[in-house]
This record gives sequence, structure tokens and C-alpha cells, in this order.
Amino acid sequence: MLKKILKYLIISLTLLAVLIGLFLTSIYYGVFGPIHTIEELKAFKNQTATLVLSEDDELLGKFFSENRTNIKYEQLPKHLINALVATEDARYFEHDGVDSRSLLRVLFKTILFRDKSSGGGSTINQQLAKNMYGRKNHGPLSMLVNKSKEAFLAYRLEKIYSKEDILTLYLNTVPFGENVLGIEAASRRFFNKPIEEIKIEEAAILVGMLKANTYYNPRIYPDNAKRRRNVVLTQLEKYNYITAKIKDSLQNIPLQLDYANLESEGPANYFLVQVKDEVNKILEDYNSENNTELTSNKDGLIITTTLNLQLQNQALNAFKSHLSVMQTRLRKQYHSGNSLKTLNKLITKELNRLKLSDKANEKQNRELFSWDGVYTDSISIRDSISQSLTLLHAGLLALDPQTGAVKTWVGGIDFGTQPYDQIFAQRQIASTFKPILYASGLEQGIMPCSYLDNKSLIISDFDNWQPSNYDNSTGGNYSMAAALAKSMNIPTVNLFLNIPFANLEKLWKDLGFTSELPKKPSVALGTANSSIYELSRAYSAFANGGYLVEPKTVLSIKTGDGNIIYENKLLKPSENDRVISKNTSILLSAMLQKAINEGTGTSLKNKYGINIPIAGKTGTSQDYADAWFAAYTPKLVMVSRVGASSPSIRFNSGTNGSGSKLALPLVGKTLQNVKKQYSASFPPLPEQYADALDCEDYLEDSKFNLFFENLFNKNNTTLEKEQRKAERKAKREQRRAERKSN
Repeated sequence: MLKKILKYLIISLTLLAVLIGLFLTSIYYGVFGPIHTIEELKAFKNQTATLVLSEDDELLGKFFSENRTNIKYEQLPKHLINALVATEDARYFEHDGVDSRSLLRVLFKTILFRDKSSGGGSTINQQLAKNMYGRKNHGPLSMLVNKSKEAFLAYRLEKIYSKEDILTLYLNTVPFGENVLGIEAASRRFFNKPIEEIKIEEAAILVGMLKANTYYNPRIYPDNAKRRRNVVLTQLEKYNYITAKIKDSLQNIPLQLDYANLESEGPANYFLVQVKDEVNKILEDYNSENNTELTSNKDGLIITTTLNLQLQNQALNAFKSHLSVMQTRLRKQYHSGNSLKTLNKLITKELNRLKLSDKANEKQNRELFSWDGVYTDSISIRDSISQSLTLLHAGLLALDPQTGAVKTWVGGIDFGTQPYDQIFAQRQIASTFKPILYASGLEQGIMPCSYLDNKSLIISDFDNWQPSNYDNSTGGNYSMAAALAKSMNIPTVNLFLNIPFANLEKLWKDLGFTSELPKKPSVALGTANSSIYELSRAYSAFANGGYLVEPKTVLSIKTGDGNIIYENKLLKPSENDRVISKNTSILLSAMLQKAINEGTGTSLKNKYGINIPIAGKTGTSQDYADAWFAAYTPKLVMVSRVGASSPSIRFNSGTNGSGSKLALPLVGKTLQNVKKQYSASFPPLPEQYADALDCEDYLEDSKFNLFFENLFNKNNTTLEKEQRKAERKAKREQRRAERKSN
């Protein structure tokens, strides 16, 4: 009887062995689909994320189809390798790709007896094969077919790669959830540092995530992650990589993350959109010329941009510190009175437009922006619209006027919840238009000391339109320099009426503005629409001697192994790019320095301490709907704008809503700690224009009338005339001394 049982057992085992042999043979020869060849394994290439760096080599973000950054074995800390081997494949350095004992355990327990607690039994090689090519569905045989294929590939990997190469390839392919692939990307995501700097306990967290990257995600499930980390540390002690004392010490360390998701919380996400557009155009030309197929998403390029991260961070801090205060003030204004009535009318109008009036009070969980951080709350549709309408938006752009290189690009208050880029928003540019008008006057020979009438003005040809000054003053005459510095409206309209509109329109287009310039006197006060982007280009021409520059975002593009495929030399513009004369740019810059020193921009120096030579102009659109400020040195042009999405939502007065109070602080706060880096002297006035600004800002009447008044006024003695003459001379000398000191 025993012989019969033994006979049947031998026959059964033989048949089973034959069946297994046939099954494995069928897999090997492709019955269940081909197995990748050695040549294909050699040619395998990970898709890698493109890294985007600032000009000072700081990581700004990535472009990717798969968020992965490949690293070399030399970059991997020894304790990371130890943690991986101890936890995932203790006999890694002993086997030839497949651990026979583990494989038999899986065969008999997992497959035959359906005992899932026995583990996967896969070596690092087998896991790598799975990461490289994934798994396919083969019905009830899927597990056995896929495991067998991975075993064959594991052996093949051993033939062509060293143990170190396999570990490197594995760690570059392994997924960590959150659309993160590879150990370097995971290190950057969860600890905000390169893998070389990872500590033992941090390495244990990352290795622990390999078992189940969501369940052991330290951000989502910190308790699970800590328990799993301690398991990995126990494995390190078990296989004598660390002592029991070190293990106990590390297990007692609290879980500490420095989570950095650049895709949603990066310092320059609005800017990265522009970078990607520029890179794609560059690669399109490069691929066409070189018969290649490089992409910004898959080929692990290294892009160095023009952006200065220090200046960018200063701007981000300025946004938070200033706009958080102004946002509170605006919301407080709309809590009651006529402002609340206006807001309720706008909410009703928006509900009707969206056809949601009958659902206005329905509550839903919504992601909301605040300066304390984005949060989720259950609020009604009505309240959601109210918050959206009263939200202050802002943008700030800084360029190097000599080359067009973008140094700072803050396109909004929060890229995640407010993705529209305010740099391109078309709004009325208010008094920031005036320098363009005055430049046109200078081009036609009107000098800074030419006087402009400030008498009350009614223009009958345009429905009796009557411009007024900010302070409602009238009478007398302002020098052109003073009228610009003090942003006087009536003299500015008189200048507009005395120069050919065709000349102004041509200059508007030459400076790169795309909207039509309305042919009516109100345009002199800035009723034309433009954007921060266009205004920055125009002011760059004022700063660089009269040339139009094209904003640029990319300095260089390299392949992952360091080959340069594109380099921007950042050349200065040529004479073909000239849009105004050098003398006009010098005179206008002197006038706009006067606007900072004596006019509407004085708080830039008085309050924010920007005591470098700087020119600028504030702008406040009608009824305080938008606040603007544009400032520049020969090294930097910076333009900011602040306003709600609807022009109907605005501050009630200039105390909060003027350009000097709402937009200027963004520039002032940004420059406070870096002003010396962008300090440079403006070109001196040409010899023939040395006294071009040495005149009285204001005369009671025209020089002609003043002459006759002095001639016939008997009380006007020669001594008094000489005293007034001496006073005017002293003022001129004082202004000269101030300009030299700056």
C-alpha cells in the first residue's frame, strides 16, 4: 500500500514538474506574450522629469509626464541601500536575480494555498522588472504568469547590469504615490532635500513606503508611516547594519517632514507656465534642425531660467505682508452701508448669470484662499460669490531693462486657487500712461521746463468733458516736469491737445502695446487698457536708453548628462530696436526721478527706504478700481497692479485705493532688502540739457502775463525782483546737488 502511495506521489510530482516545465517553457517562448530581450533591457530608458532652476541654481519646479529625477549610485547614501536590502531583499548580494527560497514559499503558500500573508517573495530584480514594464492581465493565471516573466527578466538583468546598477535603476523607477517616481523625487517631495542629505530615519520612511505608498504616506497617515519606519529600523538592526542602541534611539525620534510640493506650492508657478511655452518653442526648432524628438516632459532636461529666486521670494513676502492687511480692510468696507448694497447687487447679478438663484443658499465644501493658507469650508454659493468678488488680485513683474531677462514674476495671489495670470490682465492703466504721453512731447522738442496751462478746462468737442486734478485745484501753470511728477491732470490734457495724435499713437504701438489707443482727450489720463507685461516693456525703453526689449525667461537648456542644446547670450538690443531717442529717455528718467523725490511716489523713499537712484510713476484708475505703480533703475524695471476682479469692487477713497497706497508698497517691500543689488546711476543729462529741469514747478500765470505784471506793478521794486531771482537760483542749485548725491 505504501509502495502504491509512493508510486502515485512520484508520478504526481513528476507530472507536476513536467507541467511546470511546460508552463515555464511556454512563458519563455512567448505564449503569454513576449519577454523583453537583453537588447531591450539595455535600451530601457526611464522617462525623467525636466528640472527648472533659477538663475542662482535653485529648484523652481519640474515638467513631467512622470515625476522622476534619475540619480547615480554614487549619490545614494549607504544607509539607504542598507535599509532597502534589509527590508526588501536580505539576500540581494547573494542570489542571481531570483531568491529560490522565497520563490518556493510564494509558489506553495501564496498560489497553491492562497495564503496572502506569506509575502510577495520578489527580489529587488523582480520588483524592478515589474516597475519597468508593469503587469498584464492573463485571467486566473495572471499572478503565476507575471511572476514567472519577472523571474526570467530578473536573471537577464543580472547578466547585463552590476548589483549597484540594478539598485540604482530600481530606486529610479520605484513609485511613491502622489505622482512621484524615484527616490530623488520622493526625497525632494517629503523632505525638501536631495537624496544625498537623507538621514537614516528618513531613509527608513522612504523604504517603508515601498510596501504600500498610500497607506504609509507620512503626510496622509503619519502614524502608519512611523510604525513602518520602525519596522525598517528593526530590519537594519536584525541584519547588523546598526546596533540595538542606535535602533532604539532612532525609533524614538518624532516623525519630521519638510513637505514640498512644487507642482502646487512652488515659488514661481505662474512663471513656469511661461518658461514651458518658451522651452517648447526652442525645442521645436532644435528638433527640426537636429532630427531629434526631445520634449520638455520626458527627457530629464535641465533648464536654467532668468528668474532670481531671492528677489522672487522678497516679492512673495511683500504680497503676503501688504495684501493681507489691505484684504481685511476691503472686506470690512463691504460689510455694511452702500458698499454692502453694491456687493449684494453684484452677487444677485452673478447668480442670475449662472442661473443659480434658486440654489444660492445651498452649501458645499469649497477650497478657499486666505493669506493664512488655503482651506476647505462648507459655504453657500452666495457666500462663495461674495468672497470671490471681494478678493484683491495682484501681479508684479520685474525685468532687466538692458536684456529683457525676467527677474521676478508673481502672476497672482495663489496659483492653485487663482490660476489666471494677472501679468496679462488688460485694465485701464491710469496715470502710468502719462510718461508715454510726455515722452511723445519730448520727442517733439517740448522741454521739461515748458509750462502747461492748469486753468479749468471744458472740451466742447467731447460732450463738454471737463478734466480735474486729483486735489481739484486749478489755475496757474506747471512746468512739464512738475506736471508729470505731481501727476496733474489738466496740464496733461493740455499737453495731449498740443501734440499730433498720430505721433502719440505711433509711439504707443512702437512700445509694444496691443490695444487700440482711443482718440479722445481722456486717454491722456490713462483710460486705455494694457497689462503689466506690456507696461514693463515700455518702461524698459525709458530705462535702457530708448530700446524695446522682449521679455526672456530661459538662459540655457541642457540634457541630463550636461550637453548644452540651447544658450541665451542675453544680448542687448540693437539700433533696430530703438523706439525713442536716447535724450528723450534721459530727460524722461530725470522727470520720473522727480516724481519719486518730490511727487506722488515719495513714500518709496520716505516709508520703505529705497534711497537709491530710482524713477517711477503711480497710477490710480477711475474710482480707485485699479492701483498701479511702475518703477525702474538702469538695472531693473518693476511694475505692480492691484484690484478686484470687478471694477465695481474697490476702495472708497485714495487712503487705501490709490496707487501710492495699494500698489507702490509691493514694489517698496520687494526692494527693501535687495536695493543695493539693483542700484545704478542714471546717465547724466547731456551738456546741452544740463539745466533742462532747473525751473520753477509752478507759476501763477504765464510768463508773458507775469512780465507785464512786474513791469506795471509799482510796488514791485528792483530789490524784490533780485530777491526772487536769487531764490529761484538757490532752488536750482539745490536740485542739482540732490541729483548729484543720488
